[in-house]
Amino acid sequence: MIFDAFSERIAQLTDMRQEEILPLLTTPPNPEMGDAALPCFPFSKTMRKAPLAIAAELAGAFGQVEGIARVEAVGGYLNAVADPAWVAGRVMTALAGAIGAGTLAQGSEGKGQVICLDYSSINIAKRFHIGHLSSTILGAALNRVYKARGYATVSINHLGDWGTQFGKMIAAYRRWGDKGQVEAGGIDALTALYQRFEREAAEDEALAAEGREWFRRMEEGDAEAMEIFNWFKEITLTDANRLYAKLDIQFDSYAGESFYSDKMQPVLDDLRRANLLKESQGAWVVDLEDESMPPCIILKQDGATLYATRDLAAALYRYQTYHFDRCLYVVAYQQDLHFRQLFSVCRRLEYPFADKLEHVSYGMVRYEGETLSTRRGHMVYLDDLLDRAVEKAGAILAEKNPDLANRQDVAAQVGIGAVVFSALLNNRIKDIDFWWDRALNFDGETGPYVQYTHVRTLSVLRKGEMQPGQAIAQPIDANLLTQAPAQAVLKQLAALDATLGAVVVRNEPYLLTRYLVDLAQKYNAFYYELRMLDEDLTVRAARLALTDAVRATLQKGLALLGIGAPEAM
Repeated sequence: MIFDAFSERIAQLTDMRQEEILPLLTTPPNPEMGDAALPCFPFSKTMRKAPLAIAAELAGAFGQVEGIARVEAVGGYLNAVADPAWVAGRVMTALAGAIGAGTLAQGSEGKGQVICLDYSSINIAKRFHIGHLSSTILGAALNRVYKARGYATVSINHLGDWGTQFGKMIAAYRRWGDKGQVEAGGIDALTALYQRFEREAAEDEALAAEGREWFRRMEEGDAEAMEIFNWFKEITLTDANRLYAKLDIQFDSYAGESFYSDKMQPVLDDLRRANLLKESQGAWVVDLEDESMPPCIILKQDGATLYATRDLAAALYRYQTYHFDRCLYVVAYQQDLHFRQLFSVCRRLEYPFADKLEHVSYGMVRYEGETLSTRRGHMVYLDDLLDRAVEKAGAILAEKNPDLANRQDVAAQVGIGAVVFSALLNNRIKDIDFWWDRALNFDGETGPYVQYTHVRTLSVLRKGEMQPGQAIAQPIDANLLTQAPAQAVLKQLAALDATLGAVVVRNEPYLLTRYLVDLAQKYNAFYYELRMLDEDLTVRAARLALTDAVRATLQKGLALLGIGAPEAM
């Protein structure tokens, strides 16, 4: 906020343009040092002076500038301190307009651009487990923030619904399955059939051959095979959609691997025309040795396609269909090599979208210190996790507020919100170690803490006899919000736009979770240090307006993460 006025004046005092100065400015690590800092080292060569001398000279010549209370030379830096009344006036006016118009957190930098987001990507005939949490939550949060910043988004659930394992499932069902039992048992019944097939096929090669035969029939479009396969798919999506509903997540497309089974030939033709396909031990590959990568296998010895083949077809289809400006793959870092190979092949094919593809990777998920593994049987299913979160949140709420109305609804918001917030709390590449006592802590850097702060703002407004949105809409005296606690809140509120801009540039939703924690902490300090319902009605109006702005910002920020904002807790 202060950067524009500061950089404009520096440009007047030097030979540099404002556009050159702005990227140099930083925010001092300690608020007592000011609100903006200019390192003077880059000026040494042209001004032929030491940075210390340059900072002192600029400070002496700076003069009066609207919005800047004072400047100070500190070491080789020129620090600027914003005028508190100016900050209050600018921030509150902007927030009143945005909240009144319903445009809070909205931006226009994405106007005219299309972003495809490939996330969640569950496997057919398997239960949705905690390992899918990061992709699902990260992708959904990015989708919401991109939309808020003006981008047109296409959310894609690239289903894992093709391969020999589905032939095995059909074989298992044809041998031992019962339609009524499968319909009653749902995804668990399908899992049990698959596990039985794997056990018995280990002892019976004929059974394994039967599974391969059924997949061959699928590839050829056999009516019976496809009818059973599509039924399995319907059962899986019914189960998954229950969870997506709890998480308030929808998709624009469920086009998975099977969707591209008849769309790979153009890619194969392109590879052959470009003379990129090489035979290797009976398979057909693209040699990537010059990039220090193993070859990208396109066709197996038996002519079957692989993930890479289908992902190439998917990328081409998405570009031709959606004309994306960027296509993001929200997939675990273990698939890094696969995406590096995929992107390299696209570049070698000189596809126009080759440089618009991005792997948004993330770390592993641990549950209370233990690494999850389906092979070792240590797996936590996501529906169980969410149900338990709601149950635990309900117990905490019953203890804290026995008379709370709609406790079950609030428990769902708090419990599920705690899971989502904990998954987005840190840099996405950092491994997540989920612990109940951390996630559901009402006093730490958690979803419940931010939600409770939102509840506090509503309580303050009710006591001040104001409805949400009413206090911020009324004129106030900005000079009454110049105290340090109020200024800290105002500056945090002013940082929302830059924070959301950084989220989409870096594909890091954790920047928003941290922003909300910081805002909650600053508001709570403001709440405890200053009297909200001051006897002076003009002071009261200013503090209620600031409270209203915090309420709206917390509510909007939580919504972008996919988390509810309870009215009581």
